[in-house]
Parts: sequence; C-alpha cells; structure tokens
Amino acid sequence: MSSSLPKSSISAEWLGRPAPVVAPDLVGCTLVRQFADGSQYRGLIVETEAYAPDDPACHAYRRRTARNEVMFGPPGSCYVYLIYGMYHCINVVTDADTVPSAVLIRALDLDRVPLWIDEKQRQKPRRIAAGPGKLCRALHIDRTLNGIHLTGGHPLWLEPRSPHWVEQFAQGHHQLVQTTRIGLTQGVEIPWRWYLADCPAVSKKG
Repeated sequence: MSSSLPKSSISAEWLGRPAPVVAPDLVGCTLVRQFADGSQYRGLIVETEAYAPDDPACHAYRRRTARNEVMFGPPGSCYVYLIYGMYHCINVVTDADTVPSAVLIRALDLDRVPLWIDEKQRQKPRRIAAGPGKLCRALHIDRTLNGIHLTGGHPLWLEPRSPHWVEQFAQGHHQLVQTTRIGLTQGVEIPWRWYLADCPAVSKKG
C-alpha cells in the first residue's frame, strides 16, 4: 500500500496522514480491546470510512465543538461518539495535529466470540461486529474511551497487518473494494469507504 507498517503497534507517525490514505491501509490491520483483568479480544478490520476537513459529512466540517474536540488532537487518538442516542462508533484520528481528520472503523472480523454475547448472536459469529454500532457493543467500547491514545497497553490499540495477510494480499487473495459511504445526507458521492471483498463480516456490500 502507500507505506510500510511498523512491526508492533501502529505508530502515530503512520497514522499522521490524510484519512483517505490511512483508511484503506487500515483494512487488514487489527483492533485490540484489552480489559482491566488483562483479557483481550482482537478484531481484523474489514471495513473503514474516511472523513477529512473539507468533507461536509465530517463532524468537524462546520466548527470545533466539545463533541468533535478529539478530532483536532494528535493522530492515533480514539474518537468515540454516540449516534441515535444508543449506538457508539469508534474512529481513529489521523493527519497532523490540529487537522480534524479521522477514519471510522465500520466492521471487524473477531478472533473469538466475547463471553457476554447472547446465544442468538452466536449463531452468526461473523456478523457480531459487522457494523460500527455492533462492533462497539460487542467490545464494550463507549465514550469512556474517547480521547485515549491507541497504543499498546491501553484499553485499545492497533496492530499492523500480519506478514501472512500481506503475502495473501500481494498474491491477490485479498481484494479491497472502494465505494461510497453509508448513511449520510451530505458528501454521499465521495468514494471514501473501503472493505474487504467477499468477507462475511462486512456491514454491507456495494
């Protein structure tokens, strides 16, 4: 892709690029959720959306507010917000400090089913985190994590693509689809959504 990935947790420097550049590069990377007891759940990122300063769909498009303040911070910060009064969404802050830019993580392919997931959802394990609200609910991500830095040892961090995934991608076994974003009223024509083709954990194809 556009640059090499670090060997451990993804660095702020790597994330300090425009959101439309980072978003496709994050597909194939891993979001790690660590709880206070040390337990961890990992989710392969299979779908992302980019939001940038001149984008009318971006939360920071009009002005700086208490809600979007984190977007103006350093790359690698975690921006969590609430939609419809009930669903949380997690974003990775990108670009330079003070430049409001972020990548929404839309879907994960979890490494295992969390213990608290009910029996009905367990019947379709690949769909448990197939959507921004669903993945936050599955991994207990909420506003208490807003503003934390995504580095190893914190409640959330990002890990780069595995060597095996990179090899598979180079050989054409993994393919990315680029298309328009979902659920917007503005900026609907901007093709800033990427997802892993033929992956059952993607929220919506096309």
